[in-house]
Amino acid sequence: MFGKNIEKTPNHRPSSSCSYDNDPEAPQVLRPTISNTDAPPPVFDPDTFNPPDGGFRAWSQVFAVILINALAWGYPASFGVYQLHYEESLGLPSSQISWIGSCQTFLTFAFCAPAGRLADAGYTRETVALGSFLAILGTFMTSLCTQYWQIFLAQGVCTGIGLALLFMPAVTVLGSYFKAKKAFALALGATGTGLGSIIFPATLQYLIPQIGFPWAVRCAAFVALFMIVIANLMLKPYLPPRKSGPLMEWEAFRELPFILFVLGAFLNFYALYFGFFYINVYARNVIGFTSVEAVSLLLILNAMSIPARPIMGYLADNVLGPINTFIIGLAALSIMVYCWMGVKTAAGMYVFCVFFGFANGACQGTFVGANASLTKDPRKMGTRFGMVQTISAFASLAGPPTAGAILDTSNGNFTYAQIWGGTVFLLAAIVTSGSRIASTGWVFLKKK
Repeated sequence: MFGKNIEKTPNHRPSSSCSYDNDPEAPQVLRPTISNTDAPPPVFDPDTFNPPDGGFRAWSQVFAVILINALAWGYPASFGVYQLHYEESLGLPSSQISWIGSCQTFLTFAFCAPAGRLADAGYTRETVALGSFLAILGTFMTSLCTQYWQIFLAQGVCTGIGLALLFMPAVTVLGSYFKAKKAFALALGATGTGLGSIIFPATLQYLIPQIGFPWAVRCAAFVALFMIVIANLMLKPYLPPRKSGPLMEWEAFRELPFILFVLGAFLNFYALYFGFFYINVYARNVIGFTSVEAVSLLLILNAMSIPARPIMGYLADNVLGPINTFIIGLAALSIMVYCWMGVKTAAGMYVFCVFFGFANGACQGTFVGANASLTKDPRKMGTRFGMVQTISAFASLAGPPTAGAILDTSNGNFTYAQIWGGTVFLLAAIVTSGSRIASTGWVFLKKK
């Protein structure tokens, strides 16, 4: 893509400058050439930057991100299956075992900041390759573990860090290929989360009784390896590297829209995992589902999130705007968690999971696009995405224990926890609305 164009003259010594690549699918950025002037190289201008917004290379990045999201966020969705096995095989309390899954999720969020900065600096492929190695290594080692500390290190720490290094650079690359269709492309890439949330739990649930836990985990690891090899081969960075710059863009916290968006994202992730962690418990303890039937609810929930993501992404680009769509998703989640209080039958649980899954897909599918809309310079997307994710890590770590503490103090009565979850989502919608108003003013019909 990049090359040199040497111009020879008899009277002048050439000096470094820059020119543009004529490849229509290549980034319209600067490349080194030799010219006859001492003028400084042109500066990257985000206002005039025009990515392809389509074409084979751009859409192939969407496919690569679908595969990466399937592993980065779909694989952790299978932890409920792991938890049941660990409780039976290790004889440890569920609260202790749940720290493995919580640690994995926390590290996947927390390491997004360094992963995003590495991507901005031009080390996307190296970072994704390292993340691939750690995630696959951690999964294979999990199949060999027999003690709690071994499982914690392999599945909680090694895999968690690997998933962060996979996810953040890939999303940054995808966002750089699109402008007018950015929210749709990012939401389409996020459908991988729903696919992975079906593939990995179903694989483990089916294979563990057939071939045993160790080989079932290895089969899941081989599926992940196949997906991630394809993704690594397809992923191609678009923007020129931004070598200088801090790990955290502290200047972003001088922007009121960004500050309010970060707070809204924190509240979103604070309540998000309450539903995923406790729908099974509610179905078993309150409705009377079996363990197998309870797992099927999660599969339905995750399946319904798949069509919601591209639909809302399209609306974000063409009708509503990314932040407006994200706010609607947060409000829908708030309503659904409040409605959960009225679910008292098996049929009601299935209907609830259909609507909750769609609302979750609508919200989380537009989250990244909303974040991107507040980042003017595309070369800072990785850093800013990573900052939001890293801050949200503490919310994802604290949310489920908070819900558990509410359940404990109310003797297993879900009503107070459901009120807490719905209220937190409502606050997230209100705060994010403040971010939108700070960005555009009190113009409600403006697409933002």
